[in-house]
Amino acid sequence: MGQEHNRANRGWWDGEADAYYAEHGAFLGDTDLVWGPEGWSESDLRVFGDPAALADADLLEIGSGAAQGSRWAARHAGRVVATDLSAGMLSRAAALNDQHDVALPLVLCDGTALPFADASFDLVFTAYGVVPFVADSQAVMREAARVLRPGGRFVFSTTHPVRWAFPDVPGPEGLSAYHSYFDRTPYVETDEDGTPTYAEHHRTLGDRVRELRAAGLVLEDLIEPEWPEDNHQVWGGWSPTRGEILPGTAIFVSRLPLG
Repeated sequence: MGQEHNRANRGWWDGEADAYYAEHGAFLGDTDLVWGPEGWSESDLRVFGDPAALADADLLEIGSGAAQGSRWAARHAGRVVATDLSAGMLSRAAALNDQHDVALPLVLCDGTALPFADASFDLVFTAYGVVPFVADSQAVMREAARVLRPGGRFVFSTTHPVRWAFPDVPGPEGLSAYHSYFDRTPYVETDEDGTPTYAEHHRTLGDRVRELRAAGLVLEDLIEPEWPEDNHQVWGGWSPTRGEILPGTAIFVSRLPLG
């Protein structure tokens, strides 16, 4: 299932890269790190802390998409590398690098098998990348921990697990839970022959904590961004109507211990 879903998602993002950017590019910006559909950016939340502290740091973005987050990081960090499974998304990233005159390395790779040496980075991050799209998200945590230097951080945002219990619709009908929060059966779209074309995988909050712990990481914070009053955008099942009542995004902040 794992490789089949990876192939499906690679194909989906390759095919949808331009359309995705056309629909969401203005909201995400080309040089900003936006943590989720609520619209909060790293400049707002400072999940990483003071940007000045990144000056000598090596950063890795996994599941970078068009690498907007990496372009933000490149303004502050010593070295930044952006990676993604989709050649289509990295093609869009390369075009944006040229447009904004940013020399940002782009690497095509699987987030569960990173082509970097142990202890290569001070911070690994992703905003809605990799984690919900792979069957073995534990492998993502292990790889992040492997390439981190002692004391380094792994930060990722993903769909808040509680949303799994609710219909993926933005209106009031999306406020009634009909699905088990504990059902970890993946959401899979298929073609007419039954071949998967897109997949997402659900884990509970407890699952995520245990994945981090099993990788040797320590959870330092869990941020549940509230919906801003000035954000009137509807993004799939994320909306002001739901955002006023339910969390839509979870940001996990973890660290690899020293020694």
